[in-house]
Amino acid sequence: MRILVTGSNGQLGNELKQLSNQGHEFLFTDFLELDITQQVMIDGVCKEFAPHQIINCAAYTNVDRAEQEPGVAFSLNGDGPALLALGAKKCGARLLHVSTDYVFSGKNYKPYVEEDVPDPAGVYARSKAAGEIKVLENNPESLIVRTSWLYSAYGHNFVKTIRKAGRNHGELKVVADQIGTPTWGHDLAKALLLLAELGNQSGIVHFSNQGVCSWYDFALAIVEFSDIDTRVCPTDTEGYPLPSPRPYYSVLNKNKYELLTRTSIPHWRQSLKKCIKILDEQG
Repeated sequence: MRILVTGSNGQLGNELKQLSNQGHEFLFTDFLELDITQQVMIDGVCKEFAPHQIINCAAYTNVDRAEQEPGVAFSLNGDGPALLALGAKKCGARLLHVSTDYVFSGKNYKPYVEEDVPDPAGVYARSKAAGEIKVLENNPESLIVRTSWLYSAYGHNFVKTIRKAGRNHGELKVVADQIGTPTWGHDLAKALLLLAELGNQSGIVHFSNQGVCSWYDFALAIVEFSDIDTRVCPTDTEGYPLPSPRPYYSVLNKNKYELLTRTSIPHWRQSLKKCIKILDEQG
């Protein structure tokens, strides 16, 4: 199977590179090789490589900066995926598009299922929700994979931020009233490849690690598993104001994924330990 990966220099793209020895032919592209906002570039790469599957990891992910750059956010998160969906349709490939828990308002009281109606708040969230709609409008055979709280041994993320801050400060304040589930990029990459191999699913599916926690709980675990001597103190959202609103509760229901793939998903603490071991080995 030939798999085209966009945005391959980010967290998820780098995790997919670590799995590129599993019998498939990969083409890893980033902005210079494939700007997903340019249909001509998409069509050219698709014609030359003739992919069976396209995994879109390209996205505008700076949630707060998006408030000042709505045009860029909507271009990368809305228009680009829509063009990729068209490109996939032209060359007979299937698009797997990565989306986010942010498409939900966070006002729910139980894990969100795929059929729940998005209610995004903030530019980033609205741009990702727009991308979902446009992808399925342009190519209903596409598969949207929503995830949450992504971290990895690659790129910038919450795990690396807490580890660095914990080593430099005796006390950290972390929000305790936003609830979700961390997702290790390695687990998500494996899930995307499994969904690509299945090849017959379209619509929307949720994937994150199992379990539920707050950012405060997450930070406590990071410090514990990293053996860092710092104090982690809970605060609330009002005590840590940011330009863009965050969902208070964005746990995703993963039953559909587990039924489709007949696999179980690791708990977030189990996966966090594995990622931190890799980070410690990297030094």
